[in-house]
Amino acid sequence: MPGRSEAAEAFVLRGVHVLDRTGRFGEPTDVAVGGGIIHAVGTRLGLDRDAVDVDAHDLWLMPGVVDCHAHVTQSTYDPFELATASLSTRVLQTAAALRASLAAGVTHLRDAGGADAGIRDAVSAGTVPGPRLAVSVVGLSRSGRHGDGAIIGPGLESAEDLLMPDYPGRPPHTVTEAGSLPASVRGILRAGADWIMIYASGGVMSARPGQPEPQFSPVELAAAVAEARRYGRPVMMHALGERSIEAAVAAGARSIEHGIGLTEPVAAAMAAAGVTLVPTLSPYQDLAALAATGVLPGWAADRAEATEAALAGTIAVARAAGVPIALGSDARHRTRHGANLAEISRLRHAGLTPPEALLAATATGARLFGLGEGAGRIAVGSAFDAILLDADPGDLSIFERPDAVSGVFLGGRAVLPHPRLPGKLVRPTMVMEEVPRIVPERPAVSPPG
Repeated sequence: MPGRSEAAEAFVLRGVHVLDRTGRFGEPTDVAVGGGIIHAVGTRLGLDRDAVDVDAHDLWLMPGVVDCHAHVTQSTYDPFELATASLSTRVLQTAAALRASLAAGVTHLRDAGGADAGIRDAVSAGTVPGPRLAVSVVGLSRSGRHGDGAIIGPGLESAEDLLMPDYPGRPPHTVTEAGSLPASVRGILRAGADWIMIYASGGVMSARPGQPEPQFSPVELAAAVAEARRYGRPVMMHALGERSIEAAVAAGARSIEHGIGLTEPVAAAMAAAGVTLVPTLSPYQDLAALAATGVLPGWAADRAEATEAALAGTIAVARAAGVPIALGSDARHRTRHGANLAEISRLRHAGLTPPEALLAATATGARLFGLGEGAGRIAVGSAFDAILLDADPGDLSIFERPDAVSGVFLGGRAVLPHPRLPGKLVRPTMVMEEVPRIVPERPAVSPPG
């Protein structure tokens, strides 16, 4: 990939089926792109001597996918591998995860803990191919609770040490004293975070059996959000269970991650406040599959199965209340980076209609990402971050295939060129080397939930 300042070639895609603002693909139309921006959308656009014409009949065009919750610095759930891999190995694995995500059609990605400002800036400069990144650096947790020694135990002080080993400059991520959450927020902001990520509750795989419990009081959460707002940064909160979700919404979280246990009154409060739900279905379905193998302890297997059973109910409650729903893959395994788009199909199976699932993956995610109202759409004036499909997505099951996306554009540049693109649009300096297609498989060790 070149530096982002290099101009993109002008071209017109002719006769392509375009995803519209309702989440549906329309009749064949033309899309004109110049300087990385969409200049015109319509039937039979006039010829432009300065633009390359591309025959896109029988192709489907949609905005690039916005993945609002992933962990690009983690490539395994195996605790031994996590504990023994060197920092340099982990950084290079992160580069591979970023490349695979972009090749799969993810053009924007919000990392929920692990990736820091240096990784974001390397991608922005074109040093490393990947989606446009927003980072939270580390997720803040109460000492001794979820995200703190929940996988390996004492000595590796949190899931953040697993998402990325400690290194000079990484801010503290555990809160040990009441009232110190705002100070921890400032440390993460100083490290260059775009978002603040807070574990407002425990998780499905927290060490203590029983329902996930709140980790911070409503007063603490509100103080943390107020501190982030002072510096113009939004807050995302991992929250499971009615009490934790309610406290996170009342505190001013911009998005609720996971949201299992959402109730109608809390969903109504989310909708009224414009809070987005990022449900991350994939890891919970992985956990349920593992529960059936006998790998998990009994209490964890019971909780995993109950959580999977609650996914559709969570989506139904949010949808009925009008809560915005955005896609989050929670990818944190080498078989999941590059399989992010499978979450689109899973959203449909959990209760969204195909148009709703496609909008969750594009326009709604773009709005949460902070890209503006025109982003996440194929519309005049929008950046041409887009993907091409060779087949009608139909019921969306196509997205479960590793080869679903056949072309990827970032800022009007073909970073994964479709075979129909003429050579003039495919510069060697632009294009990623062949990225191995991810073949999804069940992870051997349970993901942290």
